[in-house]
Amino acid sequence: MISPYVRRRRLAIELRALREDAGLTHEQLAKKIGEARTKLSRLENGHIAPDQNDIIKLLDVLQVDGDRWTKIVTIAQEAAAKGWWESDIKAMGERQALYANLEAGAVTIREYQQTYLPGLLQIPEFTQAAAEALNALRPGRVDVRGVIKGRAGRQRMLRRPGGPTYQVIIDELAVRRPAAPPPVARAQFEHLVRHTADSPHVSLRVLPVNALIAGYSLPGSAFSAYTYADSDDPTVVAIETVDADLVLTEPEQVAPYDELYQRLHDAALPEEESLALLAQAAKELPDDTEEQ
Repeated sequence: MISPYVRRRRLAIELRALREDAGLTHEQLAKKIGEARTKLSRLENGHIAPDQNDIIKLLDVLQVDGDRWTKIVTIAQEAAAKGWWESDIKAMGERQALYANLEAGAVTIREYQQTYLPGLLQIPEFTQAAAEALNALRPGRVDVRGVIKGRAGRQRMLRRPGGPTYQVIIDELAVRRPAAPPPVARAQFEHLVRHTADSPHVSLRVLPVNALIAGYSLPGSAFSAYTYADSDDPTVVAIETVDADLVLTEPEQVAPYDELYQRLHDAALPEEESLALLAQAAKELPDDTEEQ
């Protein structure tokens, strides 16, 4: 399926263009279709899932027919679709569900991780350790089993036939700073090496701590970018913050992150050297099994 989130944004663009082409304000169009102005505004901002009957009524009022009618109705259907994550959203968490939504139907995923190893490549034991560490600071913050299950679902989608090309840059800080007990971290590093080597659609690079990034463009936080098969769908950038995530779709907002990712990619170690660094990091971990 195609990301319902992205299709809502695409539908918003189409509806706004139709209204502006008709020379109507929100108030005027809302009156013509018998809906509240606020509802129309939320549709044009991509904030709500569309009702199929509302969209058809709107197209009728605006006298849209033929191929454009078919295209917009199809987009509306996809925007209202329910993804696999909907049934587990409470357990897996709203933040992870958002990423599952963005990943649906993506053609390429580019990710920069600053502090943690990427969730799409985590083994269950590492995910568990990270979730338990979060709960130690904020008891009951996450459902550990739900997070693990949600992560597994997202990883299956990454491996689906025709799945996306996945390019990930991991900051060396995320490798060097312990985020799990040594045996778990070792198994995680070894998994990253094996999985990248065995998956032609997965590319992994490590950004050294002392890397010289063009223009001294230091990234402020982790982020990921998603592109889709329909060239008219917006490229999406999701920026991780402490308690929420910022999602950007406007071209002028997305463009700086396209450039930043390229700069990070150019400054990172080549893939072969990156995998060698991870393999060496696994060997250097202490043998004791006590949590650090």
